Amino acid sequence: MLKNDIWIREQGTNLITPFTPTLIRRTEYPVISYGVSSYGYDLRLSPHDFRIFRHIPGTVIDPKNFNPANLEAVELQEDESGLFFILPAHSYGLGVALERLTIPPNITVICIGKSTYARCGVIANLTPAEAGWQGHLTLELSNSSSADCRIYANEGIVQLLFFEGEPCDQPYGDRKYQNQPAVVTLARV
Repeated sequence: MLKNDIWIREQGTNLITPFTPTLIRRTEYPVISYGVSSYGYDLRLSPHDFRIFRHIPGTVIDPKNFNPANLEAVELQEDESGLFFILPAHSYGLGVALERLTIPPNITVICIGKSTYARCGVIANLTPAEAGWQGHLTLELSNSSSADCRIYANEGIVQLLFFEGEPCDQPYGDRKYQNQPAVVTLARV
């Protein structure tokens, strides 16, 4: 069953740190919303780590033997609209969620893109956080448009949907992406 705002607020700080119990749309300036929504939670992008893939002639990206040289750090910028990174046209980037998640053993979370970014051509890769998983999600973003796009830090970047099921026999436990820190976690096998 998909969990609603009442359940998300009740679980609050047990699930998400820091936790924002309402949907925030404005601070000192308009922001891309974050916090509790009707049937989800809008996570924010951390300002501390954002990287884009770059082409290195003669190399192939290999998820079994990932070369970190294929990723380039992106400079955090600021103006009157807030803090942001630039995701170049037709590129792919990795960021990290500001909030840390602790998923109960009977809940699985699906991370989906926000429509504000989708309408700009930025697609967030659909990502699960399985029962028992904890850490900071690494977020995968592609810019399918022909223009560079701002990706705002400390503002909403993806939405989490919480699904309850019977407790599973094999929760996430100590698998490869457990306890991800607040930095981009690279592909590993």
